[in-house]
Amino acid sequence: MSRLALERYQVWVYLLAILVGLAVGSTWPGSGPALERGLWPTLALLLYATFLQMPLLHVRAAMRDRRFTAAMLLGNFVAIPLVVWALVESFAFDPVTRLGVLLVLLMPCTDWFITFSQLGKGDALRAVVSTPLNLVLQLLLLPFYLWLMADAQVLAGWEPATLLPAVFVVLAPLVAAAATEKLVERYPGAAPLKDGAAWAPVPLLGLTVFLIAAAHAGAVAGALAALLAVVPIFVLFLLFAALLAKGLAAGFRLPAVQGRTLAFSFATRNSFVVLPLALSLPAGAEAAALVIVTQSLVELFGMVVYVVAIPRRLFPETPFCASAAGRRAGP
Repeated sequence: MSRLALERYQVWVYLLAILVGLAVGSTWPGSGPALERGLWPTLALLLYATFLQMPLLHVRAAMRDRRFTAAMLLGNFVAIPLVVWALVESFAFDPVTRLGVLLVLLMPCTDWFITFSQLGKGDALRAVVSTPLNLVLQLLLLPFYLWLMADAQVLAGWEPATLLPAVFVVLAPLVAAAATEKLVERYPGAAPLKDGAAWAPVPLLGLTVFLIAAAHAGAVAGALAALLAVVPIFVLFLLFAALLAKGLAAGFRLPAVQGRTLAFSFATRNSFVVLPLALSLPAGAEAAALVIVTQSLVELFGMVVYVVAIPRRLFPETPFCASAAGRRAGP
């Protein structure tokens, strides 16, 4: 099986992992603490493998195409936060569920959005070079967004000491990935390390969601109604993301291939980068992490629709563009 084929069918890997995790957690409820201890190192490895696929040392390259970059930044960091704020205000979520929704929907994806852009006939190169910029900005802006939109009492429960492990789990893999990229640039013989790590995100994310489902099987059963209640907001978000991409692509006069990339950037969220933050919440707030996992599943099923609908319906090639592309591809 090729890596692209594995990524194409990753949604079924995660769904199976969740179902097996729920079965294990329900059968052996006392295994939760041991499973949680394995979650943090798994998350760290997952983030390292993910960050390693990004050109972390080349953030400036993401800003060369100013029109595309402006459209992407305007969508991800202005329009989407405003709409997410309006959506959570429209739904009567409890404070913890609201926080989980905000955490996941405010953070643009920096990993599988590249794969889905490629599958959906988007501009994979622009997807790759834009990821470091998206990552840096979301980490800087998330505290401001949460201060503005989240429940103050829930945020007060986040003690700095409890956040340190979560921050370390994100920053340590980020630094390690940047160091590895520097090593590969200096010593090309180390390139197989980076190439091999490209296979790791799907199985590692499968293991992550298995551990979460197994460790919190009881919480899932108790919060099932609340988790089902967040599905509509995630579906609405996917619809809005597609329309936003269409509008901004038209406003910035971007070609169809870049409009598709915008659609996948807006629709996919950075679920497992914010998982450590959700898992560091005090006891009784497990629902936030479960909301994030729920969003991931809704998003992945949404991507099955996106890879077909985005290039065929929302951003089809015009005859002129298709003939021009054919001439460029010719001898």
